[in-house]
Amino acid sequence: MKTDNLKALALAMGLAAVACGGGPPVDDGAKLEVVATTTIVGDLVRAIAGDAVELEILMGAGVDPHLYKPSAGDVRVMAAAELIVYNGLHLEGKMTDVLAEMGDRGVATVAVAECLPPERLLPVPGFDDLHDPHVWFDVALWREAAGCLRDELIRVDPANAETYRRRGDALDEELAALHAWVAERIAAIPAERRVLVTAHDAFSYFGRAYGIEVRGLLGVSTAAEAGAADVQQLAAFIAERRLPAVFVESSVSPRFVEALTEAVAARGGEVVIGGSLYSDALGSPGSAAETYVGTVRANVETIVEALVEGGG
Repeated sequence: MKTDNLKALALAMGLAAVACGGGPPVDDGAKLEVVATTTIVGDLVRAIAGDAVELEILMGAGVDPHLYKPSAGDVRVMAAAELIVYNGLHLEGKMTDVLAEMGDRGVATVAVAECLPPERLLPVPGFDDLHDPHVWFDVALWREAAGCLRDELIRVDPANAETYRRRGDALDEELAALHAWVAERIAAIPAERRVLVTAHDAFSYFGRAYGIEVRGLLGVSTAAEAGAADVQQLAAFIAERRLPAVFVESSVSPRFVEALTEAVAARGGEVVIGGSLYSDALGSPGSAAETYVGTVRANVETIVEALVEGGG
C-alpha cells in the first residue's frame, strides 16, 4: 500500500488530538495500550513496564526493519494505541511517514534513539544530516534510551509511575553490568584479530564502545546493494589481515557474506563464517536471544568463540 493511502487510512481513523510528547496523561483505570515497532524496542518496553501495559510488537523475530512495509492492519493497530514506541533515526525506513502522521494526528509517540544527544550519535557516511540508528549495540547508549522511555511512560501513565521507576532502576543496573561484561569479553580477543566483518554496517556503535574494528559489506541500511568492487575490496582486507572468521546476520540474507568468503578463497586466503549475529531483531521466543540482554550476550559469545577459540 502506498504511503499516501496509509496516511489517508490513519486520518480516517479519527485519531484524538494528542501531540507527540505533549498530550494529557492517561488515567482511565485500564492498562496503557502500547505499540512497539521492533522486537528490540518492544523488549525495552517490556523490561520497564512489565504487565502494567498492553504491548503489541509489529515486527517479529528476524524481521529487517529497514525493509519492513507497514500494512493497513499495522496502521489500525497504531491508530488505536495510546503510545507508540519506535527506534527512530530512520531505522524503520518505510514506516517513517506513517509514524510522523500518527504523531501529527493524535497518538503519543517516542523515538528512543532520538532522545540521545546528537554528539553521541555516529553519522551515516555520505549523509551529513543522518545518523546511524543502531544505537543499541552500545549498551551504555541503550541505558540512556531506557531512561528516556521510562520518563515518557511516567508522563503518559502517571498512575503506574512507581512501577516504571522501580523496573527502570533495575534495568539500569542490569545494563551497567552488561556493558562492563561486554568490554571485558571483547578485550580478551587478541588485538590483531579484533576485527568484526558482517553483512551490513550495523555494528559501528559496538566497535566504538568496545574497541573492535568493524567492517560491513552493505551500508548502514540493508536496502543498499553490494557491488563486485565492494566484495573484492573487503576480501582483500580480510586476506591481508588473515582474519579467521566473518559473520552473517539473522535478519540479512547470508548470500552477501557467502560471496565474500568465496572472494577470499579466490585470493588464496581462508576465512570461515563464524556464526550468525543478531543485528536488527532479537532471536525467536524461547531462544537464549529472545531478550535484548540475551541477544547481546549471544552475539558477544559468538564473536569471541570465532575470533579466539575458533581462530586457533
